[in-house]
Amino acid sequence: MRHILHPGAVAPERMTAVAAAPVPLRFTLEPGEAVDAAIAKGFAASGCIGGIVAFQGGRFETFRFVMPAASPDALHAAWYSDTFAPAGPVEIRRGCAIVGERDGKPFIHCHGVWASSEGVQMGHMLAPDTVVAEPIEVTGIGVRTATFRALPDPETNFTLFEPVQVGEPVQVDGSHRVLLTKVRPNEDISLALEQICSRHGITKARVHGIGSLNGVRFADGSRVESHATEVLIREGEVELSHDRLRGPLHVDVVDPDGRIFSGDLVHGDNPVCVTFELMIEGVA
Repeated sequence: MRHILHPGAVAPERMTAVAAAPVPLRFTLEPGEAVDAAIAKGFAASGCIGGIVAFQGGRFETFRFVMPAASPDALHAAWYSDTFAPAGPVEIRRGCAIVGERDGKPFIHCHGVWASSEGVQMGHMLAPDTVVAEPIEVTGIGVRTATFRALPDPETNFTLFEPVQVGEPVQVDGSHRVLLTKVRPNEDISLALEQICSRHGITKARVHGIGSLNGVRFADGSRVESHATEVLIREGEVELSHDRLRGPLHVDVVDPDGRIFSGDLVHGDNPVCVTFELMIEGVA
């Protein structure tokens, strides 16, 4: 597998997962509010401090985003583009926001696909600078005893979301719990997903999340060569097949040139570039 060298010492623990009881969420983002503030209100109303939100449609104006880029120096293995600011309204096709906290305040990390005056685009939404233009109903999964906390990551030299326990852990059955999960660089995302579920006794799950991969290999033979990518899990699951866990993932990917790719990932040949954040939702 491809291997990327980051500036810091390699962390010994390559995957982190924290279990919690899921709280199904459905709420409305109100016009005129920044996306992160609107999502924070919905979570607070349900007493939740971490989780995910899924976007399926919705209109925003103004809208700001970045795409992956090569690092301009040796301080990081990859970086971000300049900020893009499409003119006029932007329609979300699909997206996922990981919800957590940074510096003690609500914070989200969001990747998505959208249509603007410049065509169909994909990238990393800058939520504080993106404004809701109409009431948008969103769905999600919240948790009350854990969250994703933005912390300095010495290996990559980024500040990244890390799953953390907050308060007393709740004992819940494997088919009725979620795992807040982080996968570190150079781990194949499908193998990591299967290993995490095996450790936690989960044999069937839906998988939600976003991250970056060091090049992408699809099951149909197509590929993305750039080491700097942004990835959105479009459909993901874990299931027991022939006495072993399998975690097929269908993803959207954008490269530094703004090209969008979609497809099923090859099993065992898609290493994480910087980080991958997952919500693993156990199902009966």
